[in-house]
Amino acid sequence: MTEAEFWSDVDRYLTRYGSSFVPVIIERAAGSYVYDSSGRAILDFTSGQMSAILGHAHPEVVETVRSFVATLDHLFSGMLSRPVVDLARALDDATPAPLQKSLLLTTGAEANEAALKMAKLYTGRYEIVSFSHSWHGMTTGAAAATYSAGRRGYGPPVPGNIAIPVPNAYRPRFGEAGVHDWRGELDYAFDLVDRQSSGSLAACLVEPLLSSGGLIDLPIGYLAALKAKCEERGMLLIVDEAQTGLGRTGDMFAFERDGIQPDVLTLSKTLGGGLPLAAVVTTAEIEQRCHDLGYLFFTTHVSDPLPAAVGLTVMNVITRDQLHVQAAARGKRLHDGLIALQDRHECIGDVRGRGLMHGIELVKDRQTKAPADDLGRQVTAECLALGLHMNIVQLPGMGGVFRIAPPLTVSDSEIDLGLDILDRALTSATAGKAIT
Repeated sequence: MTEAEFWSDVDRYLTRYGSSFVPVIIERAAGSYVYDSSGRAILDFTSGQMSAILGHAHPEVVETVRSFVATLDHLFSGMLSRPVVDLARALDDATPAPLQKSLLLTTGAEANEAALKMAKLYTGRYEIVSFSHSWHGMTTGAAAATYSAGRRGYGPPVPGNIAIPVPNAYRPRFGEAGVHDWRGELDYAFDLVDRQSSGSLAACLVEPLLSSGGLIDLPIGYLAALKAKCEERGMLLIVDEAQTGLGRTGDMFAFERDGIQPDVLTLSKTLGGGLPLAAVVTTAEIEQRCHDLGYLFFTTHVSDPLPAAVGLTVMNVITRDQLHVQAAARGKRLHDGLIALQDRHECIGDVRGRGLMHGIELVKDRQTKAPADDLGRQVTAECLALGLHMNIVQLPGMGGVFRIAPPLTVSDSEIDLGLDILDRALTSATAGKAIT
């Protein structure tokens, strides 16, 4: 099949489900690279869909899949296997007390859906608070708690969802002289929550570092203050670590930086290392009450052995090789390199993130912070032409924000190569013309 025939079949047979498809045909992937139909290597600075945390085709993951697909792949949902219990034990070991009980599922949306149902059943309430730039998934409950995109045209969302402003230090809504008063912003947000609530607040569902919301890192101390707001109201705090979990930020879990314990933790993308696997981790007390009340989340692929075995392999490799520690060190190299790019390119308004999860926001002018939407698209195309895959999110009121999340196994030389390509792409996209 020629490339022209391939893209003709794409137009004829595929349903479009989001932004435009990347205009290359990917034939294989290995390590930090994907390879197109011409054999060209493309450095993957998104780890697939932020999921391939050990890189593509990690040999131990490959061996696990090969072994279990031949012996123990899928079971009746009421049957259990050793990989499921082993992974649940590993999650208990990795998370702080009192987190202990795990439910193994398939996707992040599914995990958040299960967590929301758990919170509603446990509290006997139904209202859910989440950030104005959140992304928690496309299933009904998760989508109702998602505000960054996809809300229009589908009829009424699940009742009881309330948005609070995301604390964006680069574009603060509270404070003076450029100082972000995030505590005042949080107090005001929950004053509005209390005014809107019907008296049935069940949970707050948040990402500790918003990815699709523009790579916004919560201020140090914010999660602890948010946990206190939840406790005052008898709400559960659900932390969605789909992208930040398992070492991405330099800690095993991003919430650890703030010294808090969520009531419910959801994991997905990174847990499967690129395969579909998710988990809801909660306390024994919450699990017991929900069980007593008849908690039901019986799905086709709950507790499937093959993905559970892969998840266990991913966790074993990360802990054995101390990849979360490596992510902190390599993340500093990435951060320093991005700061150096900011010094050379006026269009980079902000550099933010943690570990191997960073973002740069492109603007027309650093003083006004006016968004540079077209420039973001140009730089994305230039990067791809030069052999680097980058992903940009563009939300109202923000500049284009590149999400940079290479695998934890990325080398220093690969980080340097990505920074060099980004430098050249920025230079090419801005050379000799005004930003429009």
